[in-house]
This record gives sequence, structure tokens and C-alpha cells, in this order.
Amino acid sequence: MKISFLGAAQTVTGSCFVIQTEKARFAVDCGMFQGNSAFEERNFDTANYRPEELDFILLTHAHIDHSGLLPRMVKHGFKGSIYCTAPTADLAAIMLEDSAHIQEMEQEWKNKHKTRRGEEIDPAEEALYDTEDAIATAKLLRPVDFGKELELAEGVKVTFRYAGHILGAAILDIVVTENGKATRVVFSGDLGRPGALLLPDAETPSTPDWLFVESTYGDRDHKGEADTLNELVEAIEYSHSRGEKVIIPAFAVERTQEILYSLYLLKQQGRLPDKMPIYVDSPLATKATKIFLKYSHILHTPELSSVAVHDPDAGVIFTQDAQDSMQLNAMKGPAIILSASGMCNAGRIRHHLKHNLWREGVSIVFVGYQAIGTPGRKLVDGAKSLRLFGEDVKVAAKIFTIGGFSAHAGQSQLLEWIGAMARPGLNIGLVHGEPKAQQILAGLIKERFGITPFIPEYLEEAVIEGSSAPVVEAPAPARSRRRVDWNFLASELEQRVSQIRSRLADADSLPWEEQTELRDRLAEIERELFVFLSHL
Repeated sequence: MKISFLGAAQTVTGSCFVIQTEKARFAVDCGMFQGNSAFEERNFDTANYRPEELDFILLTHAHIDHSGLLPRMVKHGFKGSIYCTAPTADLAAIMLEDSAHIQEMEQEWKNKHKTRRGEEIDPAEEALYDTEDAIATAKLLRPVDFGKELELAEGVKVTFRYAGHILGAAILDIVVTENGKATRVVFSGDLGRPGALLLPDAETPSTPDWLFVESTYGDRDHKGEADTLNELVEAIEYSHSRGEKVIIPAFAVERTQEILYSLYLLKQQGRLPDKMPIYVDSPLATKATKIFLKYSHILHTPELSSVAVHDPDAGVIFTQDAQDSMQLNAMKGPAIILSASGMCNAGRIRHHLKHNLWREGVSIVFVGYQAIGTPGRKLVDGAKSLRLFGEDVKVAAKIFTIGGFSAHAGQSQLLEWIGAMARPGLNIGLVHGEPKAQQILAGLIKERFGITPFIPEYLEEAVIEGSSAPVVEAPAPARSRRRVDWNFLASELEQRVSQIRSRLADADSLPWEEQTELRDRLAEIERELFVFLSHL
């Protein structure tokens, strides 16, 4: 069989692995790329996926970096079934419709921006997908049971196993039979950390021939639950004592519900300040919480439904509409606000940052992974300002990063899970991780288990059979990483500066009001260049 790595290859977004067998062509996940513009441009490279030739798709879980391109595939010809667990089907349906709304709003904003600048709108430039595409995708979702082997094509059998991570998340245990020879391939999806507050631990499949495992936290471990709750208390006390807000960018699915349960535990322990309301400002999180209640039998924390959500004394308020959200920014006094998205690259959280990031005494509490290029990553890495809605906002709030809430297994937990399957002849591929984390984890795997992992590149292809080493076909550089022509860009900038200097010679003849406007605009450009230089 041949595996094409169309995403989550030396990055943590865009998860997608296309498998070609003698009898079938199918994908494991089809996620959206998130981060800087270079990553997000990949979302439009639909030809790489050949969606009309996919027989079916296996979805490990509902997170957008694993599911977010499914409507794009449907829009461009995919007509097969999308197999996933029942909770994933319910969560994916609401998350993809929410994502479609964001795509539509972003395209509308781009068109308005062009119109204001006097530019023509290109009719061919359209949103990545729309709400109709998302609704059509939801109709293709086919719920399956955990632990039940399914034969989805001739020579292809699949079993979904518990992965932890989020509600409904699955490890995919796939057996492909070609020429009378069976090859067993396991895709970890995203592995949850053992002992998570809401979900059961991940299963360990019996030994496969090939193990493709995520490596998000391959370079570090998480703190324990006690330390994690202590850090959350520290952030809350910091802002409460200063009469300011605690802003928590949180993924709408699983992370919001886990934070709510953690706040419930702290309240039961008497460690939360009195009269400090908790707001969940995310329509998607509100819908997702209802789905968590529907599948409460899968959770091992019944208090989530009985106290943290429905009990008015718990002090949790779910906003209803955009007006409620705007009122939070006008509201004075301390409060805890959970809002999406978790990486601050979309959603209402960006408005809360705009209104609070510059305020001393505010806490911005990150409780999840921040991918390279996202606004959240910039803040975690110590940015002094953040560009929001065309404006540079000063960072005066205190930034807290609490890794213990992560829905991903840490380094030691990954090694323990891999170790339960390690044996001579096992092949390991590291996916869904940034290069530094992957290199560190690969070194530890080789040291402990004597296995040298394979780390695929974006658009690389590998032919595998049984426990043999892979035959790797490297991607064409033009397809995988388009070279940045820095010399051209620098030359263009130098030419513009030269033109400015020549034209400023006549600026004194302009009316004084016009001169001051030009001065302010040039000062703004200078500030932009200063920010750019600070990143080099």
C-alpha cells in the first residue's frame, strides 16, 4: 500500500493521510491547516487530495485540524461515507457548520476590504466552503461502535479504539490484505493523557506492523493535576485582586468542559473568589456541552452534568448571542471568560483580547497547544504587541501557560504507550508534531526500543508492506515548500523607499492637513517595519 502524507507532517495541523491499496483509496482524517498564511494556503490545494477518487474517509475525532477540510472535499466531488464514532459524528456536525460560518464571514470581510480600497472583487475567489457544504458533509457521517471490526472495502478492515483526547476520539486499527499478505497499521490520532478529568484512558492495540503516532508533546511532559489547578488559582487570584478579568482561550470541545469541571472542583474546595462569575462565550461550546451531556455515560465525571453546567449555584453563564458577548467587554469588575478559538486565530476570543490584552491586571490563560504562526503562539512566545483587526494592541496583561490541561499525552506518556507495542520489526512513523519535538521523541524511541522512527515530510509518499522498511518517494520541492524570494521582496521595498524620498521633496507644497495625514500614515508604516524587524 502507498501512504501519502497530505498534512500533520512536521506540523500539528492539517492532519490527513491518504492510503492507496490494490482495491481502495481512502483517507485517515482530512483536517484544516491553521497558522500563518503559508500553512493556510494549503487548504486550497484541493487537487492534492483528489477527493472524487476517495472511496471513504476515516475520521479519528472532531477537532478542526482533523476534520476541517471535509466540506471542501464534498464541495469538490467526494461522495463516499465518512466513518467515525457516534459522539464524533455529533460533534463534527456542529463544528463543521461553525467552521463554514467562519469561512463565509472571512470571505465577506475580504470582499468588503477590497471594496473600500477600490479594488475589484474576483468572482472566482470564494470561501473555502460554505454552510451548505458543511450540511452536505454531515449527511455523509456514518457512526460506528468502538471495538467492532468493519470491512469497509475488499482487503480493508478497520477497528475504532478509545483514544481519550476528546469525547469520541479514536485510534484506528487497520488491516490491509494485498496479494494474500496482511499488513496491520495503527494510527494513533490524537492520544489523550492518562488520568484525564473527563475521559477514560487510551487503549493499547496489540502489536501492529506499522504505528503512526502523534508527537505534539514529544519534547516535554505535562504537570500533574494538583500543580495544574494551583496554576489556574494563581491566575484567577492575580486578576481578582486587581479587579480585572481572566480571559481563557479554550477550544469549544473538551477543553471548555474540562475547565468548567476544574472550576467546579476549585469552588468545592473553597479556592475560588466569591462573586466572580464564569462566562462561556462561545455558541459552539454551548452546543458541544449539550453533546457531552448526551454521552455522559462515556465520561467518568457525572458532576459535569449535574453541577458544573445545570446548577445555577455553580455560577456558570452561557452567553446567548453577539450582544451578550459585547456586553462582557463593557462590563466592569472581575470575571472569568472562556471563549474560542483556543489558538486565538478566529472567533469571539479575538474581541476579548482586543478589549483586554492592553490592560494591566488582566490574565490571559492558555490551556492548550498553540501552533506556530497563530496569535496564541505569539503571545506564549512573549510578543510585546498583537495585531488584531488591523490594529497593534499592546500586551500588558499577564500571560499564563498551563500545559497540564492539554488533551494530548506528554512525552513520557507517549513513550509508555509506544513501549507497550514495541518489538523488533515494528516500524514507527512520527506525525502531528513540530520538527523539534519529533527529533527529540525519535531519539528517545531509538534509545529505549532500538527503533529508528520515520518522520515524513509534507506531500511525501511511502510504500509499505508488512514490517519491511518503507520505500519513500520524496515530494517535489515546488509542491511542498515554495521558496520565498527574499531578494525580490527586499528590492521591491528599497524601490518603494526611493520613490517615497523623491516624492517627499514636493510634500511641503501640500496643504498642512494633508501633510499631517501623510505623516501619520508614514509613521504607521514605520511601526509596522519595526514590528517586522523584531521577528527577524
